[in-house]
Amino acid sequence: MIPFHPLFRNPHAQTIASHFWRRARAVQPIERRLIETEPDVRVLVESQRPDAEAKGEIVMVHGLEGSGRAGYIESLAAAALRSGYAAHRFHMRTCGGTERHSATLYHGGMTGDLAAVLRLFRQEGRAPAFVVGFSLGGNVALKLAGELGDSAAEIVRGVCGVSAPLDLDACARRIAASDNRLYERRFVRKMRLRLVATGRYRDADFAGLDSLIAIDDRITAPAFGMGTAGNYYRTQSAIGYVDRIRVPTLLIQAKDDTFVPWRIIEHASVRGNPHIRVVLTEHGGHLGFLAHGAHRFWLDAAILEWIGEQ
Repeated sequence: MIPFHPLFRNPHAQTIASHFWRRARAVQPIERRLIETEPDVRVLVESQRPDAEAKGEIVMVHGLEGSGRAGYIESLAAAALRSGYAAHRFHMRTCGGTERHSATLYHGGMTGDLAAVLRLFRQEGRAPAFVVGFSLGGNVALKLAGELGDSAAEIVRGVCGVSAPLDLDACARRIAASDNRLYERRFVRKMRLRLVATGRYRDADFAGLDSLIAIDDRITAPAFGMGTAGNYYRTQSAIGYVDRIRVPTLLIQAKDDTFVPWRIIEHASVRGNPHIRVVLTEHGGHLGFLAHGAHRFWLDAAILEWIGEQ
């Protein structure tokens, strides 16, 4: 794989700079579709096609409180289209301005909507897709591949997880650490704004909820009948499913990720699965991976190189 030469060795510099760094955007028109995945639930998928016949389909899944406008998705979409692939930006329920289009919220292990979209693509005659999940989207993509097991190949050609929180409990606790407080405040603010925008919550409902764990414990977990945040994290973490993955899988993780304890990726269910390739870098932060040289956005080059090998 293309070697990674970090532009910054400080994980916070990687994480923050990659968020604000100007990236190329694809010029191809975007088709926006609200796809009904179950009664009273519609999710947004934004699709772009290359100028010639597509080599394949790449479905990208954003992270916590993100959308298809995230920088890491913008640049991968542009790179994918340049390489001849169709690029699809999948939005989790109530994300990307769709707060009023679903009767329920999303959570970090909700795989049904993604599966429904992938099955629809196959019904429309598209090839099985490569699914690339970033951060929380990586947990969703990997959990889905594990849930499907041998049948995944019907709709999934391969799956890639970048900075994926395979253990939701460990990652929620890491985000709550003092060195991540500014990030957590941002997540809490965005989560509160989205939930209020659904029309089902008020600002008063968030009194005293100043952490992701607190919101998940009082709102997310009860909303799905999972009781507590602890039970939600335990049942919805991809680490409990990755041993069943049977399609080509790539995991990209930095040891200095400020949100995801990297030793999770050393779990026997990961390392013992021959279908999973792990790329573990010393530096890169969380969804950072800005590099020296021609491949400034190293993730795009690495992911597309891996896809081209499948």
